[in-house]
Amino acid sequence: MSPELLVSIYSSTAISVGIILAAAGLGSALGWGLICSKYIEGIARQPEMRPQLMGQMLFTGGLMEAFPMIILGMSMWFVFANPFAGAVKTALGG
Repeated sequence: MSPELLVSIYSSTAISVGIILAAAGLGSALGWGLICSKYIEGIARQPEMRPQLMGQMLFTGGLMEAFPMIILGMSMWFVFANPFAGAVKTALGG
C-alpha cells in the first residue's frame, strides 16, 4: 500500500468529519432557535402555561444537545479507527 493512498484516505476522512461536525452544530443551533421561538410564542399566547412550557422546552433542548454529542462520538470513531483505511488494506492484500 502506497503512503500517498493512505494519506489521501486520512485527509479525505478528516475533511468529511469536519463537514459532518459543522452540519451537526448548525442543526443543533437551528433546533435551539426553533425551540426557544416556539416557547416564547407559547408564553405570549398563554402566560399561565409558562412553567409547563419551560419544562418541555428544557427537555426538548436536552434531546437537541444529545444529537451533536452522538455525531461527535461517531466522528471520533472515523478519525481514530478509520474503517476506510482498513478496507483499502484488505482490498489491496496488505
